[in-house]
Amino acid sequence: MTTPRRWARAAAWIVLLLGAASSRVAARADADWLIDPTGYVAEIRASEDGRDVVLANGLVRRTIRLAPNAATIAFDNLMTGQAELRSVRPEATITIDGHEYAVGGLEGQPIHNYLLPEWIEAMTAVPGSFVFAKHRGGPIRARFPWKRREHWLSVEAPWPPAGRSLELAFVPPPDGPEGVLATVHYEIYDGLPLLCKWISVTNNGPRSITIDAIRSEILAWVEPASLVEGAPENFLASPRSIHIESEYAFGGSMESGMGGPGFEWKSDPLYATQVHYRRRTPCLLECGPRIGPAVALAPGATFESPRCVELLHDSTDRERRGLAQRRMYRTIAPWVQENPLIFHAGSAAPEAVRHAIDQAAEVGFELVIMTFGSGFNIENEDPTYLAQLRDLADDAHAKGVALGGYSLLASRSIDAANDVINPATGQPGGFAIFGNSPCLGSAWGESYFRKLRAAFEATGLDVLEHDGSYPGDVCASTAHPGHEGLADAQWTQWSTIAGFYRWCRERGIYLNVPDWYYLAGSNKSAMGYRETNWSLPRGQQEVVERQNIYDGTWSKTPSMGWMFVPLMEYHGGGPAATIEPLDEHRDHYRRRLDNLLGAGVQACFRGPRLFDTPRTREMVRERVQWFKAHRAILESDIVHGRRPDGRDLDWLIHVGPRIDPPAMLIVHNPTSAAIERRIPVDLYYSGLAGAASVVGADGVPHRVEIDARGRASVPVQVPARGMAWYAFEPAE
Repeated sequence: MTTPRRWARAAAWIVLLLGAASSRVAARADADWLIDPTGYVAEIRASEDGRDVVLANGLVRRTIRLAPNAATIAFDNLMTGQAELRSVRPEATITIDGHEYAVGGLEGQPIHNYLLPEWIEAMTAVPGSFVFAKHRGGPIRARFPWKRREHWLSVEAPWPPAGRSLELAFVPPPDGPEGVLATVHYEIYDGLPLLCKWISVTNNGPRSITIDAIRSEILAWVEPASLVEGAPENFLASPRSIHIESEYAFGGSMESGMGGPGFEWKSDPLYATQVHYRRRTPCLLECGPRIGPAVALAPGATFESPRCVELLHDSTDRERRGLAQRRMYRTIAPWVQENPLIFHAGSAAPEAVRHAIDQAAEVGFELVIMTFGSGFNIENEDPTYLAQLRDLADDAHAKGVALGGYSLLASRSIDAANDVINPATGQPGGFAIFGNSPCLGSAWGESYFRKLRAAFEATGLDVLEHDGSYPGDVCASTAHPGHEGLADAQWTQWSTIAGFYRWCRERGIYLNVPDWYYLAGSNKSAMGYRETNWSLPRGQQEVVERQNIYDGTWSKTPSMGWMFVPLMEYHGGGPAATIEPLDEHRDHYRRRLDNLLGAGVQACFRGPRLFDTPRTREMVRERVQWFKAHRAILESDIVHGRRPDGRDLDWLIHVGPRIDPPAMLIVHNPTSAAIERRIPVDLYYSGLAGAASVVGADGVPHRVEIDARGRASVPVQVPARGMAWYAFEPAE
């Protein structure tokens, strides 16, 4: 327990460290943070009585009581005025050598439907818990270094993000593990309602300990719905006021916020007065690995949990929630905004690669990937082969083009000694997510990542397309050198691949990864496509492509997702599905470029060449030049207009209040007749108001009025099976 004298020392130290108790955070009532975030500055301050520490930025506020033990006593959505926390829980839990300890926390709340300030005064520390000792605040530090590629960034991308950090240190109870220090870390960011939390454990004791399990966040959140019966999944129909993500993410979902290995919404065993008859309302958030980590921590060593990020919403509107999520990624994973134009070269033969580099440079493409099936093999350690790759990389760099290749990791089998082992049978197979998979902790796995690092250092290659990234398979082997057994297999495999991706980020190696590894350092995942879609007839691909982009950009920025263009045959479909010969299908090729570049989305253009005649070359070059001239606004966030259906106009609006121009409308006409009409355009998130000046490809400006909701009726002319664009500026 914390003594009064100890508390007094801590309180004095808090005030000295954090400064005056008066808040300098003042939410601007007239400013929508999604349009103008500048008035929302993060701070950490002591409360007026010195008993609490507060993290706030005018949009969200988290209050932590420091005695008789540290615990979050309020989590307030300042945008809506809603108190989101209904019950006090420990700040974290750690299971050490089979014994679970609360880290902080208070108990004695009479009911758990809501939380009154007067109840907190009578609450007591959780018996046997780690006890708050001290804390310190400071700026946010970068999670890992990022060597940025400035020429692939069309906007500023600060790293680390602006905001403030807080650390709370806890010591063990008298009968707890000797010398173990638990530190709970928080970050709060400028300009958006976002916090981050994780925990580190340092073993200052005389012996090794095992961290069997860890929960870095436990929040008793207000339930999203009031259901008497039914399964917990039924609550998913009601949008929560909070979006959760963990950097401990894998599984190939290519979407976020669906739950996963790093966090879980559970029923609350203390919530006896909930509406759900079987008391299964999923309203208790726990962040941490579901399996393990089962990490042995030697004296002097520190373990750090994955980070969990918490984004509060101020609306149930899908577009607004999506814009908030996209702002989150731009803030805490800004490398996702690197967005090069990609040519998937069909052959890795040196002369074919040089031809691909030359063609890419001629038309303005920025990255050549030696694609799957090309013959590229980054696992080949032959010095002659590595020297050949170095020569190709040097040739590419001399022409302003980046070069890299494809490697398959998890969705294959190596052999019985190196594949993941089924816990039920003690043998490989029958349970892995992709059927069979090598264990990243096997001898093969350790050798594989060593080869990747060595190859990049020896060759100067710039990109890895890493297919079959670790999907989350467990492994029951006790003979693999990288893990002890089943309990730590998932943690050590994730740590291996996440550590490699951070290594790549530090060196500016671009990462195409078909999984949700953004917070661990990857740049891009799939926009949301099925491979067989690119075996459809060409005309059908055009509409499906725009549908995939429309659907995929609710939670992703345009730069976060890749698409696919089969210049040569992919999964089938024959000549009707491919663009080769390119000149014969030049109009279709142009439409594909308009689909993609008009959305700010890059595709993997896979084939032997980007052009086959001078007029095809000029068409590609012209579309790329148009994209680069408008790159900043085309890579900005999307407001969704009409979803493509092949029957009528479909459109989307790019918005960027701090970009010139602050909005651009992209309209497609899938029909065989030109269309001229007015369409409703939502300009609210562009920051434009009152009226705007609109100019299209003809260069002739005209004025449109913007109503109180931010909407304008815009006249458009779109050619048959064509695209039109319109840029918006403030009216004179």
